[in-house]
Amino acid sequence: MKTLSASTMSLSRSFAFSVCLAAASSAQQQSDFYRREEIPTPKGEVLELGSIALMPDQKIAVTSRRGDLWICTGAYEDDLSKVTWKKFAEGLHEPLGMFWKDGWLYLTQRPEVTRIKDSDNDGVADTFETICSDWSIKGDYHEYAFGSEADKEGNIWVALCLTGSFTADVPFRGWCVRITPDGKMIPTCSGIRSPGGIGFNADGDAFYTDNQGPWNGSSSLKWLKPGSFQGNPQGNKFYDLAPNMGKRPVEPNDLSRIIKERARIKEFVPPAVVLPHAKVGHSPSGFAADTTGGKFGPWEKQIYVGEQTESEVQRISLEKVNGLYQGAVFHFLKGFEAGIVPLRQASDGSVFIGGTNRGWASSGHKPFTFERVRWTGKTPFEMHDISALKDGFEVTFTEPVDPETAGKTESYKMEAWTYIYRAEYGSPEVDQATPKITAATVSPDKKKVRLKVDGMVQGHVHHLQASGVKSASGGKLWHDEGWYTLNEIPK
Repeated sequence: MKTLSASTMSLSRSFAFSVCLAAASSAQQQSDFYRREEIPTPKGEVLELGSIALMPDQKIAVTSRRGDLWICTGAYEDDLSKVTWKKFAEGLHEPLGMFWKDGWLYLTQRPEVTRIKDSDNDGVADTFETICSDWSIKGDYHEYAFGSEADKEGNIWVALCLTGSFTADVPFRGWCVRITPDGKMIPTCSGIRSPGGIGFNADGDAFYTDNQGPWNGSSSLKWLKPGSFQGNPQGNKFYDLAPNMGKRPVEPNDLSRIIKERARIKEFVPPAVVLPHAKVGHSPSGFAADTTGGKFGPWEKQIYVGEQTESEVQRISLEKVNGLYQGAVFHFLKGFEAGIVPLRQASDGSVFIGGTNRGWASSGHKPFTFERVRWTGKTPFEMHDISALKDGFEVTFTEPVDPETAGKTESYKMEAWTYIYRAEYGSPEVDQATPKITAATVSPDKKKVRLKVDGMVQGHVHHLQASGVKSASGGKLWHDEGWYTLNEIPK
């Protein structure tokens, strides 16, 4: 047996160590693409953020869960040490939704939608007007009210949590309502459980995030199609108070599946994108659709969803198939300092994020935070989106792939499952399937791969792993998995 000299062994170790360092340095890191920065908050104040509103002159208004409203100046600047704050209002009732329009700040509080302004220009709000207070509150801790910005018609969409997480004790708990500019409340959707955020996609359709619980096997992003039933029947007792909604939907069967109940309940709109519990967070919250034209990377029209428990932001690509929304969710940004609640994106691409840990612990260890994320200009090698085909899926990448690895079926894995649709809290993953990828065809521009799949299951979440795919330059994917909710198979 040949032995190596000590000097030779030392050189070998040095070479191996250099190779390891080179590999580590070439690995994709979040800081390569996105820079997360904390924005200093007012000293001595407990600023558990519930709302963020973007104002003229690059000012930002934020509300605290304790009822204060502050205006921040300097949050867009490179030097965040120069940020200043001015308290604008106090005594509000946990606003969870705010926007600026025509000199007013509009807020969704627990009992009402309000607008406020500074009429005498002294920097403090002095005019408070109730726009609508036509829903009820019992006083339970869980009766949150999440409000959107104004839609194309000027309406504010409000998602109303159930009472105590399980029941709808007063009108209109478990509903989404619209508030018109003249203050009229229009009942719009039933079946809501525990929203964490509400807003619009890039095309102006309304969505909300609902959290795992009774009749919600896992958390999800749901389409608020007017007139729809979203899955939790507790609030359906209030159809008598909503004549515009028509007849009350039939009651869902317990211990069923959503795909089966959709056939029974014509108003039932299934979750657009399921966020598999513990795999893609635990508690989705506020979200924003990217309409910045590429100022935050190549994700135009995609949705960034905050996550309270894991202090993360996920990324969602949506499409409409046979009249229903569906799509894929991908891991995206992490490392935030508290549980994310509000999330807003500015026109320059900056994403502003507010956090609070009160009530629910999070992986971020601070009790509250205000943070900013900016794109560095460098694009990660990622699955950009996943689209459903009648016989499989098409995956688009952010840069050309290596045809040798991307064209092998062995580079991919797929599994699928659904959840029990039941009155009990949450659900395990059930009805597992293993769809077989039988072909992988790379497009001429090398940015798309068509996967032919045998055994797709309508109504299931399809988990795609692409760990074997490399870019044309030899790089690995930053995140190598995505979860697609297959509500409909294209015809």
